[in-house]
Amino acid sequence: MRKLLTYFVVGALLSGCQTADDALTTSSTPVAVTGPAASAIAGDMASRLAEQIGPAGATTTIKMETDASEFASALEAALKGRGYTVVRDGKVAKDIKPVELAYAIEGFDGQLLARVSTPSIALGRAYTPTAAGATPASPLSIMQGN
Repeated sequence: MRKLLTYFVVGALLSGCQTADDALTTSSTPVAVTGPAASAIAGDMASRLAEQIGPAGATTTIKMETDASEFASALEAALKGRGYTVVRDGKVAKDIKPVELAYAIEGFDGQLLARVSTPSIALGRAYTPTAAGATPASPLSIMQGN
């Protein structure tokens, strides 16, 4: 009985000792999203962001980093299409407090992972690129902060 207990304890201790498997270590890489895929992803993410931060109003200004990528331009156009004022050069009137927007797209296992975030909320979703653009490949992930 005592030997059996010893075997279980040793087995439990050794089960915590595992080595990393090279097959599980994959990394994401930034990708250039262009054309219809950029427009499709930007349109979807802009509409989902609008659902979370509320409709555009006279005082709703979104501040984006200056970026020459096609996705940044598509995201700006999608937000403007929803009625938001978008500022990319950082210049806003003193009485306006803009909502700072960060965004990223990375490639991972043949899909595109898109993230759009403000200081209070972060949205993420995976997309599958298609000839006509991109289709959502996962549910929308929403993380709310304080």
